[in-house]
Amino acid sequence: MQHKYSPQGVCSYQMIIEIEENIIKKVTIEGGCAGNTVGVSRLVEGMKIEEAIKRLKGIPCGNKGTSCPDQLAKALEEIQKQ
Repeated sequence: MQHKYSPQGVCSYQMIIEIEENIIKKVTIEGGCAGNTVGVSRLVEGMKIEEAIKRLKGIPCGNKGTSCPDQLAKALEEIQKQ
């Protein structure tokens, strides 16, 4: 199932996350630093949602108080609530 999330406080503006049976199948992050967002996306593919949240939650970017990885964790938490 495909989910869309609008991150807050970061350079990226949309995350498209495909989940199948609690496994992240694909992540597309639009906007932001391409090398970092593509890298994070590829690293979490094939990972269980819980593991990705554990690894990404709370990562800061400069003084923003959040980051694209942290926002991805927040998106995954929202998906878990559905």
